[in-house]
Amino acid sequence: MNSSIRIATCTIFLSVAPYCAGQDLNATIENCNGCHGEGGVSQWGDMPTIAGIDAFTQSDALYVYRDNERPCAESKYRTGDTSRSPASMCDVAADLSDDDIEALAEHYSGLTFVAAKQEFDAALAEKGAEIQKRECDRCHSDGGANADDEASILAGQWMPYLRTAFEQYASGERPQDKKMKEKMDLLSPDDVEALLHYYASQQ
Repeated sequence: MNSSIRIATCTIFLSVAPYCAGQDLNATIENCNGCHGEGGVSQWGDMPTIAGIDAFTQSDALYVYRDNERPCAESKYRTGDTSRSPASMCDVAADLSDDDIEALAEHYSGLTFVAAKQEFDAALAEKGAEIQKRECDRCHSDGGANADDEASILAGQWMPYLRTAFEQYASGERPQDKKMKEKMDLLSPDDVEALLHYYASQQ
């Protein structure tokens, strides 16, 4: 079997799955769904949904993990054999070839993103909509819902996960380009909270 369809990891962001050397793509996807949920759609606030996010964003994140340039929290399995040991994305990505990364990214980008059903504050969401339009929509268009922007999907993503991501950007733990850093530096903590509720409201 071609190496481009022999994947050995669990996708993107703060999620994990063990290295599965020699397994075919379908077996590896089943393993990855133990962290992300069926079809890459997470049911857990700290675990991002990765279905439908563009392939560039997904592969870029995996390359960054492989280079140990992004925070790598350990995560337990949520479904399947939950007795398996927790793992971190940096450990997982270290075993991936370029072909593995590109094939996995292509697979998950072809699935359908499903917005998380979660609570949010309507007043904060209204404020966040204004901040999104003013500060963020140039790169995260359609209210953060356009995967073609190659800037991930923010609208409908889990709020706890996004809160962690914002904190990592603000602290410098997570890499970002110059334009994004300039925008992040303009946001107050209250602005960030409003944005989080706005993204959560997109259901």
